[in-house]
Amino acid sequence: MLTRTNVNFSCFESLPEPRRTKANFRHDLIDIIVLALCGTICYCETWEDIEDFGNERKEWLNKYLTLTNGIPSHDTIARVISRLDTATFFQCLQQWIDGLKLDLKGKGIHIDGKTARHSFDSASNLNSLHMVSAWVDEASICLGQIATEEKSNEITAVPLLLELIEIKGAVVTLDAMGCQQKIVEKIIEKQADYVITVKGNQPKLHTAIADQFEQYFKDDRQDRKFRSHRKNAKSRGRITHQEVIVAPVPPEIKALDKWQGIQSIGMVRRHREPVNPNNSRAIQASEHVTYFISSLGPTASLIQKYVSKHWTVENSLHWTLDVTFTEDQSRIRKGNSAAIMGSLRRFVLSLLKRDTSMPKTSLKRKRLRAALNTDNLDAVLFG
Repeated sequence: MLTRTNVNFSCFESLPEPRRTKANFRHDLIDIIVLALCGTICYCETWEDIEDFGNERKEWLNKYLTLTNGIPSHDTIARVISRLDTATFFQCLQQWIDGLKLDLKGKGIHIDGKTARHSFDSASNLNSLHMVSAWVDEASICLGQIATEEKSNEITAVPLLLELIEIKGAVVTLDAMGCQQKIVEKIIEKQADYVITVKGNQPKLHTAIADQFEQYFKDDRQDRKFRSHRKNAKSRGRITHQEVIVAPVPPEIKALDKWQGIQSIGMVRRHREPVNPNNSRAIQASEHVTYFISSLGPTASLIQKYVSKHWTVENSLHWTLDVTFTEDQSRIRKGNSAAIMGSLRRFVLSLLKRDTSMPKTSLKRKRLRAALNTDNLDAVLFG
């Protein structure tokens, strides 16, 4: 018989007990955590769902858990989860991920935030939860997450997230919110590279880089220090033409001296147009230009890969959390429960995406099949 000490669940053994007196303990803390984790895999979206799942799968759960007093009630599950320490819980999940021994060399770690829209509570003066996540598309895994109450807090959350996860040898991509010298220093300190968007929140830096590319075009692209790479894509009734232009750091731009490890500056120009312009519902043609700094050398084709992949954190993680896990509709919000369950959803999403026992199966179908058959659930958890 398997026990909780020789499977991945052991990473939760270090969680501090949030309940005050042992006299109130009828259920082990790890039993409640694992029940919530497995319930999240198996389509449970409320505390009542998790309790029902436990009662239906009690025999299977007994292989891994003690369950001395049976399955806890949904009120008990909600109360305990809401009192967990979020930072320690994130570290426990990180232990599980570290055990996968991922090779991140050369892979992109794409960091961005998402707000759970219905996690606010006006009666308790609680703002909507904002989670900053690190997504590795090439490994189909969310490396880690940090919870904040405001999108503006991403500036302080990102360094904490970078401290939590292993990024050695990887390339971190961030939008303009992450264009901060302390964040760059943390990335370099942890022996990784970066590609970071530059916008108006760094006005001197933005103006200096924009002037360089404006002069490049005025000179009719004659400056050979600049390199470009073009890529076209057709999707959803539109064609996107993307050009990435890079150059080594110009020595005359003193504003760049403060950015540790910087080797190149760049511009991304995206032009979108409809496949069929005569279609009345076709999108309007548009052009968008952004600038960035990078610790990578001025190789346009290489940087273009990371620039394009940055949006997988939006498409593969955030969009999936809303569509497959209905995160935006969740009303779980008491205490720390929104942050804990938000991290569990991201963790479960990673497990589902990495599961190869059900090839060519959608995430929704994987969740349903795991709920119907414990062999499939075992494969998701331990495969």
